[in-house]
Amino acid sequence: MKDKIIRSFEESIQVKQKFIDDKNIDKIFEVAKVIANAFNEGAKLILFGNGGSSTDASHIAAEFVNKFKRERPGLPAIALNTDMAVITAIANDYDYSEIFAKQLKALAQEGDIIFAISTSGNSPNVLKAMEVAKKKKLITIALTGIKGEKFASKANYSFIVPSDNTPRIQETHITIGHVICQMVEEILFEIPRKK
Repeated sequence: MKDKIIRSFEESIQVKQKFIDDKNIDKIFEVAKVIANAFNEGAKLILFGNGGSSTDASHIAAEFVNKFKRERPGLPAIALNTDMAVITAIANDYDYSEIFAKQLKALAQEGDIIFAISTSGNSPNVLKAMEVAKKKKLITIALTGIKGEKFASKANYSFIVPSDNTPRIQETHITIGHVICQMVEEILFEIPRKK
């Protein structure tokens, strides 16, 4: 049993290390600058996903709205998977594949940034939302796993975790979200250093 526990941690570390080796660091900083600029322009960050990715979307939105590491004003971020009345109404009256697309049509405005999370890259509701985002000319960020290349190709910025193991992908996704949030805080609220 101990071997299995150790192996799980080692796998998680290896996937994250491989992700870093894949030269995603510059892209993370670029995405952080894009998000920071959008906030400066009065735009918002809109996140969504299913299952564990849904929870990651909510988690990342909360880090922006409340705070991550710094005391600072809240930043406008919303997770589309949190309002069960809206989700169930759309799923009931239309189809579950429309739950994010219809919300984007109603809520997304020019300049907003879409942050879509799908470990598989095959979630119909996430893919439909990406189509809406493209029609609305919104900037899109995709987080996915190694089998999600088609989904990733639909985004302006994509992060493909080099694994097909869902827990390992999700562990890396939340790390990416945390690091992006930290970088946005650094960009927007950097405290000048004394000389």
